[in-house]
Amino acid sequence: MNIDIRQAVKNNLNNSSFEDVKSTIVDAINIREEKVLPGLGALFEIYWNSVGEDERNHIVQTITSNIS
Repeated sequence: MNIDIRQAVKNNLNNSSFEDVKSTIVDAINIREEKVLPGLGALFEIYWNSVGEDERNHIVQTITSNIS
């Protein structure tokens, strides 16, 4: 069985409100289960593809500063 996680995430959140999307992200982070990481990755990809180079650099700097 081959699942397109990107499309599944988009379909699940299609027509969702701001609060629905926020709740989905917060819940996924709070449950700390490995199985939600691909979905969060798909959301991150959507965000990454929607911002410019300055914001991408800011994201990378923030992540870099908080990994250690």
